[in-house]
Amino acid sequence: MKRTLGILFVAAILVSGCGSSKKQLEIGNYDAAINKAVAELRKKPDNEKEIEILERAMNIALEQDNERIRFLKIEGRANAWDEIYLIYKKMSDRQSAVRTVTPVRYQGRTIEWPYVDYMEEMVVAKKNAADFYYDHGQELMKNGTKESYRQAYAEFVRAREYVGDYPGIDQLMQESRYLGISRAYVTIKNYSTTRFPENFEKELLALDLPRLNSEWVEYHTALLSEDTQIDYLVSINLRTVAVSPDKQFQRDSLVKATVEDGFEYVKDARGNVLKDSLGNDVKVKKYKNLQCALIQTFQVKECIIEGDVEMQALYPERTIKKEPIGATSNFEHISARAIGDVNALSPEQKKMLQSGIVEFPMDFEMIMMCSENLKTAIRGFMEANRRYIN
Repeated sequence: MKRTLGILFVAAILVSGCGSSKKQLEIGNYDAAINKAVAELRKKPDNEKEIEILERAMNIALEQDNERIRFLKIEGRANAWDEIYLIYKKMSDRQSAVRTVTPVRYQGRTIEWPYVDYMEEMVVAKKNAADFYYDHGQELMKNGTKESYRQAYAEFVRAREYVGDYPGIDQLMQESRYLGISRAYVTIKNYSTTRFPENFEKELLALDLPRLNSEWVEYHTALLSEDTQIDYLVSINLRTVAVSPDKQFQRDSLVKATVEDGFEYVKDARGNVLKDSLGNDVKVKKYKNLQCALIQTFQVKECIIEGDVEMQALYPERTIKKEPIGATSNFEHISARAIGDVNALSPEQKKMLQSGIVEFPMDFEMIMMCSENLKTAIRGFMEANRRYIN
């Protein structure tokens, strides 16, 4: 009912924004016609066309509203009081607007509507509506489902908005809110033969999960209290963890280069230095060939972690989604030494000469490096499938 009334109210505002007061009257948008007529009469109080439209629209709107209220009260539905309150409020707001341009003379008579104090009726309707939301919220909580708890929370919020306080409403709001939240527990299960470093699981679960939280969904990586229900289980199942042995090998190459080596004079057949047109000695660049043996040492090591992520609902227990995941990390270091003229080497090759053989990373270091890449894969799974946790 609340949602329907809200939609109708928004629709009325949108419709009232277009068309003349006459057009609004013709299509039955009486409040829109009244608002436009009032706006015109504020500018020109003796506009008979707008006075006529105001009178007709006001009389019809009052009749319809009073009939609707009478019907709802006779019908006696407890959830009707919200609508009754909104109608009274609309009538009060309409009356306030119309009184700014009335009384007004029209065709020898005075047009004016008697003032009606809607305040008492509004207070009663508001209280009755709040009573309904308060009672209905408690009934909803008896259903014991996530959806009913969430609906109950919304009812309690509405009751509090209308009245402000009820005995125990804070506790009821807190309880319905707590019970309406779905909680997902994300955990790691190691099915491999590898014993992980102490901080591995903590680092792997640093997934920035709070950004996946929503109004009614929470993600947790730490066990909650025993009386807190976990609704979803996300298991990161690690099945293969492989770290390669340290590998070191050499690659020898002979680097050759031709470089400038000063200049030499150009001579004629008699051995005399040639002159150019200006009388200067003719010179040409001189080159020499260089070579250097480059001995490169490669150090490589690799880590591979493979497994799957399984998302399960626990009530009732069922698998929602299961996908394979995997990641790798690689260590590579290149150093070199040279035999010969190092001027034959490129800048990149010379840079290798500045680095010597280093210690290989430990296996646990390779696993920790791999966990960073694995987190990206896990995070991608969580984001892609978050719609299943609700």
